[in-house]
Amino acid sequence: MMPGKGRRFMEIIWPSVYVLSVVAINVAFAHWPSLNWLWSIGVGSIFVTRDFCQRSIGHWVILPMISGILLSYFLASPFVALASAAAFAVSEAADWIVFTVTKRQLSDRVLLSCGVSAPADSLVFLGLIGALSPMAFSAQVASKLFAAVIVWGGLRAQTVPA
Repeated sequence: MMPGKGRRFMEIIWPSVYVLSVVAINVAFAHWPSLNWLWSIGVGSIFVTRDFCQRSIGHWVILPMISGILLSYFLASPFVALASAAAFAVSEAADWIVFTVTKRQLSDRVLLSCGVSAPADSLVFLGLIGALSPMAFSAQVASKLFAAVIVWGGLRAQTVPA
């Protein structure tokens, strides 16, 4: 695959995966609230997906985020979609600041942005849907940080000469 076509492919894939991830997790929270602790674990993948989406399309990441929220409004519930929108707005603002202000390597920005945005996002979302508990909060933050550490390690391995 030619570099131009590969880049174009990533500009389509990452936003698509991001939208699907947002919708899937919001549907899970809306329709099976007794398993909120489990869905909290799965949230980590969305943060990493957002980072790759942002890497492929830059600040246009807001468009897939809005698409995911709108689909969630109809497929999950308006209540969960609005809580998700508020949480994503907080965490996206934190991510945007980290990605824009810091001049560090991408791997470090992924880790730093998750360290800042994971607790804020979890607190806002779980608090708004009435599911804030030490277990759900810890599960969400831990899963987000775990996913970020995996991506950080993979990106570091790519940039460090063997």
